[in-house]
Amino acid sequence: MYDPKGNGKEKSVQAVQFVEVEPPSHLGGIVHRFLELKTEEPLTADYRFHALPDACTYIVLNQLDRMITGVAKLRATSEEFNLGKRFHFVNIRFLPGVWQGDPEQIVHGAVEVPYAGDLPLTDLNEELSKQSFANCQLILAGFVEMLIEKKLVAPNPVTEKILRNLDDIHSVSDMAEFSGISPRQLQRTLRQTTGFAPHDFLKVLRLQQALNGENTWSYADQSHFIHSFRKATGYTPGKYSRKFDV
Repeated sequence: MYDPKGNGKEKSVQAVQFVEVEPPSHLGGIVHRFLELKTEEPLTADYRFHALPDACTYIVLNQLDRMITGVAKLRATSEEFNLGKRFHFVNIRFLPGVWQGDPEQIVHGAVEVPYAGDLPLTDLNEELSKQSFANCQLILAGFVEMLIEKKLVAPNPVTEKILRNLDDIHSVSDMAEFSGISPRQLQRTLRQTTGFAPHDFLKVLRLQQALNGENTWSYADQSHFIHSFRKATGYTPGKYSRKFDV
């Protein structure tokens, strides 16, 4: 099953805590992980967060400025965000394709401005600020249950079939076959539910499989893998491994 790596943490920075927690089992087809990213103490230099493309949708909650929150997605190549010397974020990472809310409210990249949408995200952020991350998980699960009830998130049968059969998918045609729809329907469905064209969606899945140790999954050869990895992350696999923990 799909198990995306959410970020590369610089090995040289020890004072940054990154925690991922599985959701309750009944939310397993909707949520990949609940996340916390924070500094234990102010850093001596600004921290650059290396975000890896994963086709997931995130709810991002800035615990240091509780008006700063929102729904975000990443593009098909990695992005670096300057988080400064002190930060504390709690996030929900949804599986690809499950977000059903208004795409106009989704930010591509970093969430940096006060939230102006319809969801009670600032109230959620305020409630979380009073709890340890361990206690936040029950609150986050309840919030996801509310989103399900309002039909703002729901299992996506197309992406679910693709992710379940990753080991046997090597092309866009394979994705269409395993999802049981035509290539044209696949194009439309992935655009609407993930924001990616099938080719870019496959590229992201390939990268994530490589980060899980399957270095040449669905690549023609080793040089093709290295070229594609560098194009997506800005690093060769060797340099990435030396610089980041994933």
